[in-house]
Amino acid sequence: MNQPLTPLQPGPQPYRYDHLDDEIDLRELFAVVWHGKWWIIAISLLFALGSIAYALAKPDIYTANATLAPATGEDGGNLGKLAGQFGGLASMAGINLGGGSASKTVIAKEVLQSRIFLTKFIQRHGLAVALMATESWDKRNNSWVIDQDIYNPATGEWQADEATGESRKPTDWDLVKAFRANLRVNQSADTGMLTISFSSQSPSAARDWVALLVRDINEHMRAQDVASAERSIGYLEEKLEETNVSGMQQVFYQLIEQETRTVMLANAQKEYVFKTVDPAVAPQEKSEPKRALIVIVGTLLGGMLAVFIVFVRAFIKKTGNPNNE
Repeated sequence: MNQPLTPLQPGPQPYRYDHLDDEIDLRELFAVVWHGKWWIIAISLLFALGSIAYALAKPDIYTANATLAPATGEDGGNLGKLAGQFGGLASMAGINLGGGSASKTVIAKEVLQSRIFLTKFIQRHGLAVALMATESWDKRNNSWVIDQDIYNPATGEWQADEATGESRKPTDWDLVKAFRANLRVNQSADTGMLTISFSSQSPSAARDWVALLVRDINEHMRAQDVASAERSIGYLEEKLEETNVSGMQQVFYQLIEQETRTVMLANAQKEYVFKTVDPAVAPQEKSEPKRALIVIVGTLLGGMLAVFIVFVRAFIKKTGNPNNE
């Protein structure tokens, strides 16, 4: 028996939003932006002008760089033999028979950035005024413009703070902090080459200070090694006088010979730890500030802030007048 035909039942209907407020109406957003276009233009223009003024107010900064290579170390063959035979005795005498150039390079790199080395460096070369009491660099006269509220160049004295009455003379901590803020020391993991960079308003000062750093770190490490070797020689000579054993005397003679060789090589090498591959020169192009980038970023930030303000105003207005179409 045939079953009566029944009309087809409607299938599941697609979900439909009953509340249009749940949907993001791009036309409404565009309308809000268009309605607040003058706010956006005004705020963006204000930020652009502020960015231009800020960029122009910042002084030109020049960066000088020097590329250095670790100086060639001593012959490892004789050192290896002595280290194997007399390592214990050498340790008692304070003699390092490992003597690789790599370890000296690492130590010199850390010493170069140490507080005690930089303090002596700044004092030795009289850099305190240039670091802490200058307003700008006079390119025409190739000299610093001194802030006389901080330092009096006529008397060579640091001025007193008007509020506290204390001298404005910077401490060693202040000097090292200011110097480190402009110093960069980077070493290539692939080649081992070291790059020393210093940034300053003065191109010639940046060049000179980098060259002085390279010279002084070589002299510092040389003086340390020479002093250490001479102390070891003195100790070994005392022990040599105390023993009558010919075998021990031979050991002492070899160690003294090695330390004497260290002193001779140190005094003969001008570039003791670092050899200059590319010396620092006075840069002709500034490294900072990136004025165009400052203006672009400032204007974009102003535009984003303006759009945010426009949306907030529209939201507050809509919340306060929910029936206002």
